Amino acid sequence: MKKTTDKNGGAKKYGPHTKPYQYYKSSKPEGAAAKPASGIGSNEILKEIATSSRTRDIIRKHGFTFKKSLGQNFLINSDVLDQIIAAAGLDETRGALEVGPGIGSLTERLAKAAGKVASVEIDKRLLPILEDVLSPYENVNVVHSDILKTDLQQLWKEQFSGLAGVSVVANLPYYVTTPIIMKLLEERLPLENIVVMVQKEVALRMAAKPGGKDFGSLSIAVQYYCEPELVCIVPGKAFIPAPNVESAVIKLKRRLEPAVSVPDEAKFFQVVQTAFAQRRKTLANNLAALSGKDRKGELADLLLACDIKPERRAETLSLQEFARVCDALTRSGMLV
Repeated sequence: MKKTTDKNGGAKKYGPHTKPYQYYKSSKPEGAAAKPASGIGSNEILKEIATSSRTRDIIRKHGFTFKKSLGQNFLINSDVLDQIIAAAGLDETRGALEVGPGIGSLTERLAKAAGKVASVEIDKRLLPILEDVLSPYENVNVVHSDILKTDLQQLWKEQFSGLAGVSVVANLPYYVTTPIIMKLLEERLPLENIVVMVQKEVALRMAAKPGGKDFGSLSIAVQYYCEPELVCIVPGKAFIPAPNVESAVIKLKRRLEPAVSVPDEAKFFQVVQTAFAQRRKTLANNLAALSGKDRKGELADLLLACDIKPERRAETLSLQEFARVCDALTRSGMLV
């Protein structure tokens, strides 16, 4: 893995963004899974990063200190990595986008499973560590950037052109999980799967069915674009440092078409957000924020015409029912 810059000597930049994106890039042709580079001792190659001893050695060697503000927890459980890689369905013709590689425990596995890996890391202190530990793998690019400020369409063209498919595979920072997931989905990237480690409660919300306490606006947003599947629950002891909460790996299989057909996605999600604004209120009371209190009677009739009782709560509605409500509100002029 070699450090590269643009032809003018500066760090690469994507699209309209002014933030520099620095690479550690290999010269190996794309389309073949990584093989360890020659000249590396066999013991070093075989000693996996995702162990307590190797992780602590790497941290000591580089004098790394954790930043709580970045939600840094390094995975040290090989069995969990096995399940992540299996769920991702990678091969030599496919690529993987990783968000927050940390010291490279998952990156190492991705390099062995995929034809190309691009890992986006916000913490510049980790770049020399990644350059060191990933040096045996010739198909990994590390991009120094904030994923939420990255032009992902341009990154796709730069990193994954010509591949049969690309999946996002990552141990996500918990404090920005939802913004990252929504950015990946809303940008309509040509994704196959999103396989991510998140806080358990968030995974349960993504996979929740209507009628349960975990079902909410996040459930609908994710299930509109994807089919969720809970892969495994991960205890805190699987990380260094150990978080105070349980984690979970969830697989989001991208749908070829959204789960429901709506004429205006922005209006659909506006209705969803409004319906869940106060969970203890009825659907009619929450949606009155859109129709106006003077039209509550008309709103109740509209819901009944959609075969939905006004006293129901938002968490009991299916995606199909939300689509009907959105369409009816739009046609009535209550939603503009």
